[in-house]
Amino acid sequence: MAKEIERKFLVSGEFRHLAINKTEIIQGYLSVDPERIVRIRTFGIRSVITIKSPAENAKFARNEWEIEIPFSLAQEILGICLPGRIYKTRYIVPYRDHNFEVDEFHGKNDGLIIAEIELADEDELFDKPDWLGEEVTGRPEFNNSNLIK
Repeated sequence: MAKEIERKFLVSGEFRHLAINKTEIIQGYLSVDPERIVRIRTFGIRSVITIKSPAENAKFARNEWEIEIPFSLAQEILGICLPGRIYKTRYIVPYRDHNFEVDEFHGKNDGLIIAEIELADEDELFDKPDWLGEEVTGRPEFNNSNLIK
């Protein structure tokens, strides 16, 4: 079973000039139940289905399974997803020993920018760039699955 250990932050400064990659993402959800989130994501011509659930005895780690699926299948599944879509641009921004994934949201979430960092364990220390703002790890209102509402 794969584990996702990430921390989330609002972005309070300019970061785009530091990005080494930029991708447009569309996400839809089949389930937003916190016990079993099921997401379809397309980026470029790639697509994945992702299943997430809480990890036992964890501060903020989650179980995560991600499976690549054909783009045409993802388009079909997006058609039966719950109402609402996430539209965002993802920037990969390296900083010291990590890469931050910075999502700039569009549509009804326009103006929201969230940076995520994936860690090897929940207690891992990391350096924070000066453009990083308030930490929002664990705050449900900043989960993508709640941003479709």
